[in-house]
Amino acid sequence: MQPHIMVGISNGPNQAYADEYGRVNARINRLSAALVDALVTRGYHATPLAASERTDTVGIRGDFPHKTAATLAGLGWIGRNCQLVTRAYGPWVRLGTVFTDLALPCGPPMQKSFCGHCLRCVEACPAKALQGNAWVPGIPREALLDVRACDQWKKEHYFAYHNGHNCGICAAVCPYGTKTLKSKSPI
Repeated sequence: MQPHIMVGISNGPNQAYADEYGRVNARINRLSAALVDALVTRGYHATPLAASERTDTVGIRGDFPHKTAATLAGLGWIGRNCQLVTRAYGPWVRLGTVFTDLALPCGPPMQKSFCGHCLRCVEACPAKALQGNAWVPGIPREALLDVRACDQWKKEHYFAYHNGHNCGICAAVCPYGTKTLKSKSPI
């Protein structure tokens, strides 16, 4: 996600954020499809999984835990905001997944949170949906986030942005994200 757009939503989502969210998800889906084509051409099995697709409307989740897979690959940890946080970009990232039988290297699984005592995301959440607990592998999502409170708040206050599927305030205020402004810009 573009840093200038992310800092612009610290008080709530806007159309630029909704557009960026959609643009990045569409790009992830295009890249995933191209990667699948390249893998299949080389004789591997591969299947893409759409970015950010909610398939379980009751449990408010998708078919596959992208963030959990990312922690197992060593890409980052889950912040108190229930988002993947990377050292380089904080939570200002979007994830896509391609399943394949090609053996790929990965880092060691992430074993702990590096949020320390920071509670900026918890304090900024207008829905009061963040529990404030530190992530450890295997912690239930509900120990970090009241997903129904988050979802309800977005639908009541931010319906104009992807039918209430966008907020991002918790990601906007994360110090790991805001340092991106000083260092480098994501792709």
